[in-house]
Amino acid sequence: MNNTIDLKNKRILITGGGKGIGAGIVEAMAACGGDICINVPEIDPEAVAFQTYISRQYLVKVLLLQADISKQEEVKAMFDSLEKNWSGLDVLVNNAGVESVADCLELSLEEWDRIFSVNLRGAFMVAQYAGRLMKKQQQGCIINISSIHDKVARKGLVHYCASKAGLNMLSKCMALELAEFGVRVMTISPGAIETAMNREEIKKIGEALFQKWIPLGRLGNVVDVARCCAFVASDAASYLTGTEIYLDGGYKENTIQYDPRN
Repeated sequence: MNNTIDLKNKRILITGGGKGIGAGIVEAMAACGGDICINVPEIDPEAVAFQTYISRQYLVKVLLLQADISKQEEVKAMFDSLEKNWSGLDVLVNNAGVESVADCLELSLEEWDRIFSVNLRGAFMVAQYAGRLMKKQQQGCIINISSIHDKVARKGLVHYCASKAGLNMLSKCMALELAEFGVRVMTISPGAIETAMNREEIKKIGEALFQKWIPLGRLGNVVDVARCCAFVASDAASYLTGTEIYLDGGYKENTIQYDPRN
């Protein structure tokens, strides 16, 4: 049995693939031999440099396509370009997302709509376009990146948590509808994952506290998420659909902080 993850000949789109967790997913899947389409909200020199690096480092085909996934016309244009270049799609990783903190009684409808337009409406649009291509092929895999906060409530994030809860149910419903076409749909819900964007917040709260709260005793990292995505996208996970993977070191389950055994 071959225990390596093989994504050769798979055409893979990662939204929000230029930075953070998205960039880690891009690199992990390229390392497994997949051809990569990196979606970014804006094409800048940093994104171009990343595209060049991935192409040269892993010797795979790399497209760089701009689209703000909250805007239907930009999503359509991205998929038009994707079809022109690749004629199809094997894997979608719906990674693009936004977050903010606001008291529920002060949260504006504008901010509620901004979060939902990317995290749920945008993710649906991208999955819908991808699903249509995959239906034609009678095969494919859609991975929606959610959060443990699709189940775990958190103060100040009513809009974010609600959007991720919706994304989880979106995955389940699409998994049921698309299974007959050979298309798998999954949710990966990370816990506390350290990235360049949240490193200062983690320092402010205290890394030692996270190590105490997380049963496995450490924060997650980008590589943890990326490897999980690569596995789910591979043929090794071909019987996996309609469920969610909580990639959190047991964090979600550790709601009781005292130990009655002591």
